[in-house]
Amino acid sequence: MDERLNRPKGFGEILDLTFSLSKNKLRDFFFISLIFMGPIYLIQALISLASGVSFFREFGVGEAWHEKIISSFDGTESVSLGTTLVGITSFFLFPVASAATLLVVNRIRKNEAYTIISAIKQAFSRYGPIIGSSILFSLITIGLIFVSVMIVIFIFIAAAASSSTIGVVLGITLSLTIAIGIAYLLTRWSFYFGSAVLGEGSPGFTRSWKLTRNRGWPLIGLYIIFSLIIGVINVTIEFTFGMFLGNSVLLSMIISLASIFTTMIFSVGYAVMYLDLKVRHDADDLKEMIEDYNVVQ
Repeated sequence: MDERLNRPKGFGEILDLTFSLSKNKLRDFFFISLIFMGPIYLIQALISLASGVSFFREFGVGEAWHEKIISSFDGTESVSLGTTLVGITSFFLFPVASAATLLVVNRIRKNEAYTIISAIKQAFSRYGPIIGSSILFSLITIGLIFVSVMIVIFIFIAAAASSSTIGVVLGITLSLTIAIGIAYLLTRWSFYFGSAVLGEGSPGFTRSWKLTRNRGWPLIGLYIIFSLIIGVINVTIEFTFGMFLGNSVLLSMIISLASIFTTMIFSVGYAVMYLDLKVRHDADDLKEMIEDYNVVQ
């Protein structure tokens, strides 16, 4: 058991613990993600293969080799179908993988024995609250983004009508402020998932808001760091292999494996972040109970 899971951690320590757990338990965490994500990506690859996309190398039209490679990435009906399939199915299956990962990390924190099957079974036992909360969170996110886009459009229309530099600067400033505000709210609510998985309340938004008190900005920073790491890995792999394979089925499978790996890292990172918040919150509650007891005495 890593004792760091049972005490509050700093920004860098959370990152270090995430990668340490990902390395030490790579087989377990990767297998959990592979069970749920692998079959979906395999079906996507089979759809592309059946539609005539080359397995090893796919070239489009053009005279130079780089023109052929670039043109091979033009959208096709089969790719759209595969992407839609992954998008819909992943929403209902991928959260179970993240839930099982969180449960494993929590058992490691408690120094309890676990098996991958037992973690997956426990995750499925919380399937209703997990999916219900995720749907509600998605609707809230869409609503906030829609309203914000409408406000931003209105601001820029008003700024353009005023034909003044001050109006444009004010419009940009207000737009950035709105975007930061949305990021802050969604971050404060985003730990509903851990609450739903561990049975600490669903949809869990109130619980998440309490857990993230005074931790909003560091958590946003952690989300940004994880997103940058994942983005760099995915872009590097797609660009490097895409130069030689084009938009082939093999490339899509390599990208899918990279996606499974990066999703695993993010899931472990989220688990570490949630359990860190839980430890901090439980410690604060204990301090309040001790203070109340001393006052009574």
